[in-house]
Amino acid sequence: MKRTHLPLNGLRVLDAAARHLSFTRAADELAVTPAAVGQQIRALEDMLGVVLFRRTPKGLELTPETEGALEALRNGFLKFEEAVQTMQAGQSSNALTIAAPRDIIATWLMPRLAGYAAERADLHLTLIAADTPPDFTEANLDLAIELTGGVGEHEGVPLDDGRYIVVESATGGAEGWIDWPGSGAPAAEPALIRVADGGLAISAAANGLGRASVPHLLAQGALADGRVRQVGEAQAGKHGYWLIAPAPQWRQKKVRALVEVLTA
Repeated sequence: MKRTHLPLNGLRVLDAAARHLSFTRAADELAVTPAAVGQQIRALEDMLGVVLFRRTPKGLELTPETEGALEALRNGFLKFEEAVQTMQAGQSSNALTIAAPRDIIATWLMPRLAGYAAERADLHLTLIAADTPPDFTEANLDLAIELTGGVGEHEGVPLDDGRYIVVESATGGAEGWIDWPGSGAPAAEPALIRVADGGLAISAAANGLGRASVPHLLAQGALADGRVRQVGEAQAGKHGYWLIAPAPQWRQKKVRALVEVLTA
């Protein structure tokens, strides 16, 4: 249904002038001049085709048209205030939906979210495994982690410096390569095994199925608990992990607070 264009500024002035029965006091409340109040009222009268106030020697009086509309007008402003408060509550709520590749959720994100959630009993998290770039237009997402070369049209910050390392079983293993879609392995090297993501590549390496070239960020947990060891020096990769979101989500207080924690 097409909505009628509402002269909201004029209606706001009308409400103030009707409460005070004075253009001067209405102007003080609205931080404008009395002349500006008078102009708004005249413009509103012209638009509506009614007289809103009677000018008498004792001051302003409401016309029947104004008296009959004031209750609905003020209820309308109350509804607007409720709508604004609802939207602000959503911005500051502790409900967050995050999309990320399954492997980074399991190996890096969850341990960090556990500490964050432990300090916030009212935190509600929804994690969505997304191995393709997240579609913020179709999903109710607040934030995403993506293995990418940059943020593109969104806002974002890098989670790492894009370094890749080669890992193998802590006890050594086959020297062939474990391939996965984001692998940084030399293209000329034949793959012993192909897996779906970097987390599985690390698991395959830990089980002696070959060597995997993976983002250093993704391998930190496996290196720390001794499941794999690093072979050689870290190398610059084409992609790194980024926290991203469209500008409206990025500006939310709850998103900014989580970004601070994840990038600390």
